[in-house]
Amino acid sequence: MLKRLFIVSLLLIATIMNVKSQQIERVEPPFWWVGMKNSNLQLLVHGKDISEATVTINAKGVTVKSVQQVKNSNYLFVNLLIDKDAKPEKFNIEFNFKKGKSVGIEYELKQRKIGSADRKGFDNSDVIYLILPDRFSNGDPENDNVKGYVDKLNRKDPYGRHGGDIQGVINHLDYVKSLGATALWLNPVLENNEPSASYHGYAITDFYKVDPRLGSNELYCNFVEKAHVDSLKVVKDMIFNHCGSEHWWMKDVPTQDWFNFYPDFIRTNYRIPTVFDPHASEYDKNLMDNGWFDKHMPDINQKNPFVANYLIQNSIWWIEYADLDGIRMDTYPYCDKNFMSRWCAEVKNEYPNFSIVGETWLNYPSWVAYWQKDARNPDGFNSNLEIVMDFPLMFAIQKAFDEKDGWDTGLARLYEILAHDFVYPNSDKLFIFAENHDNGRFQRDSSKALGRLKLAMAFLLTTRGIPQIYYGTEVLLPGDDAKGHGDIRRDFPGGWSSDSISAFTKDGRNKRQNEIWDYLSTILNWRKTATAVHNGKLVQFIPENGIYVYFRQNAEQTIMVILNNGYQPKVLDTKRFNEILNGKNIGYEIITSKTLNDLSKIQVSPRSAMIIELK
Repeated sequence: MLKRLFIVSLLLIATIMNVKSQQIERVEPPFWWVGMKNSNLQLLVHGKDISEATVTINAKGVTVKSVQQVKNSNYLFVNLLIDKDAKPEKFNIEFNFKKGKSVGIEYELKQRKIGSADRKGFDNSDVIYLILPDRFSNGDPENDNVKGYVDKLNRKDPYGRHGGDIQGVINHLDYVKSLGATALWLNPVLENNEPSASYHGYAITDFYKVDPRLGSNELYCNFVEKAHVDSLKVVKDMIFNHCGSEHWWMKDVPTQDWFNFYPDFIRTNYRIPTVFDPHASEYDKNLMDNGWFDKHMPDINQKNPFVANYLIQNSIWWIEYADLDGIRMDTYPYCDKNFMSRWCAEVKNEYPNFSIVGETWLNYPSWVAYWQKDARNPDGFNSNLEIVMDFPLMFAIQKAFDEKDGWDTGLARLYEILAHDFVYPNSDKLFIFAENHDNGRFQRDSSKALGRLKLAMAFLLTTRGIPQIYYGTEVLLPGDDAKGHGDIRRDFPGGWSSDSISAFTKDGRNKRQNEIWDYLSTILNWRKTATAVHNGKLVQFIPENGIYVYFRQNAEQTIMVILNNGYQPKVLDTKRFNEILNGKNIGYEIITSKTLNDLSKIQVSPRSAMIIELK
């Protein structure tokens, strides 16, 4: 009798342990919506020996199209078909194992927000303010360190976590709005549970979870909602080329080809031109496309169809869930280009007016142009990416105001870069900037004269394209690229309760900081209604005698911009601009708020810009 009870007990324990071992650990996406244009949904299901299960559901308008197994028995891919008449509801998905065992989960199809598909992204009327959340403001000190997350707070370490978070951004939305920016781009906020240097966010360890040291999914949605109330758009930073080495996938890789070169670390050659170089070797192209960006950033294989569907759905999930206005895609050319073309098309299919900008870090306009939608590429490739990042212009801006003006130096650098615009299918769809989180700050030393910075910002905010400014530029936050990323990603002064001064307020800024803040704010707030800058034709005149003049013009407005790169005051004779001036002889200079009653000759101060609205 005792022996029989012992055996029964063992069987009961084994059954309990077996059921426990067959629990569902993850289902991604965690929920979805009815009414999407694409009626197909791929569920990634992760759990012990889940591949042994058959799948049944009981939901009106939802059917199991197919169930796909992979070599790793802990994964199952369930493909659902969601009919157009499907209603928002919660329903059970049953995973049935042999001998009658089953595990059920509740899945939800949600109702989409009214007008979700018609959301409008950012455009040339916007100016995007880039924030590295960990370095902007610590709004919630309680989440500075979180149990289970190895990389702890260390504000003294330039590459450590400093404690800035989403709440800190929320707390200063009014600051961004008053400055005059119209959109926010936050460096990645998803979980980065890496052992070190996790502050920047580019080594994601969970694609569906905001890092708890920054906040939560709910707080991120609250941030977007509050930003929209303040008429600020939100651009989410995404990375599909790689993830973090501590991503949960790495502990139980779904398929051998989920990552490129897995399990080995083989670094990319970073030679993007091999993608379109007609003479490139297959070896170099393969290394560029499939090599790892860094040792702690495994290269994701977007050629794997399960991976491709996963990433496409992830971006659409975040757009719908968080009510996003745009996406900035990191390391765009390092991904499989055909997948990225499909990704852009799929997102635009769901959201025709949504905005996507891809990081295209290349030296020459023709190289950048290759990645823009409808480019005239000899190989026939079409990226479907409407907006590309204009790195060639950034390189020119970084040099132009440090040089004497010559045939191809100084202001001529700006003129010549813009003269290359014929290579772009749409030169207005260029994302322009003077600096960002990866490049040295334009004002490397806060003690330098302000003329150089003022010239660069005036140009950036009035030329063609969609401008982006980097947090802290408006308060002369310095940062030298030669000193590393930690230096160019400094803390915003006043973002921490222990800071002795706060540059978020006028009283907390010194005279020079207020001077540049007021300068930028004046241009930014004027620009909101400057339609000629938004969509007007650009006409530029060859720089002469250290002065560069160009016009922005549409049916409503004509703007004249004058940049004097020299160190002496000059009188500008405007006869050569008569084709645009066309008898107009009165203008309003928006920086100084002065009316110019005679435009035949204009007095221009040294190292200064003038933005004149013609009357």
